[in-house]
Amino acid sequence: MLEPRSELFNQSLEKGLAVLKAFNAQRRTLNLAEVAEAAAMTKSSAQRMVVTLEALGYLRKQTRTRRYQLTPRVLELGFNYLEAHPLIEVANPFLAELTRLTGETCCLTEPVGEEMVYVARFLSAGFVPVHMPIGSRVPQYCTGSGRAYLSALPEVEAREQLERMDRRTHTPATLTAVADILKNLEQTRQQGYAVNAEELFLGDMTLAAPIIDGRGRPVAAVHVVAPTSRWNRADAERQLAPALLQCTRALSGSARVLE
Repeated sequence: MLEPRSELFNQSLEKGLAVLKAFNAQRRTLNLAEVAEAAAMTKSSAQRMVVTLEALGYLRKQTRTRRYQLTPRVLELGFNYLEAHPLIEVANPFLAELTRLTGETCCLTEPVGEEMVYVARFLSAGFVPVHMPIGSRVPQYCTGSGRAYLSALPEVEAREQLERMDRRTHTPATLTAVADILKNLEQTRQQGYAVNAEELFLGDMTLAAPIIDGRGRPVAAVHVVAPTSRWNRADAERQLAPALLQCTRALSGSARVLE
């Protein structure tokens, strides 16, 4: 059940943000009617939002097609978050060192709703099967970082979150049954890290561990990419997990200090 909104809640701001979020990889350009449909508002409301956002420089109208698209100014919002986030600043040298030690790409993700969002990424020289730039989102239920995060929640809370999720099958290896995922989370708790073996993308394996704050709550996760073209699971766990756990323990200590 949604909590009642404050009388100070600004619906115009909500609508403006909905318009910006209407654009994505599948909807790179939109006309006014498509904006209204994607943002779930009337065409007149969409027009007011689009005109305002265009004047502020966040949208651009194509001269030939008269369709709208986002401008690079939208990136300011995300980069302001990245620059102001103390955990990301602290994590960067640890991620760089983890990449050096493992020889593999290492990433920091944070929970947003039922997904994990990439907020830092250090690339290795080796081939990575899936390109996941900063800002990319992945489901929690079938990824290493998501499982690491869920494993650090109280079991009842993790179960409730899983039951709310749209748990669809992405590959033949994807676990979708709540009972199976909970069993996987228990194993993750015992060993301190999660392993995702091609559950979201074929050829993609990751090892991930949570970052815990001073209240004992997970706030983020670090994962190491271990492509199946270079690693089998046993070797990846034996060679990559110790450095990963050392990294997340250090960052958990920093997270407690930053509170």
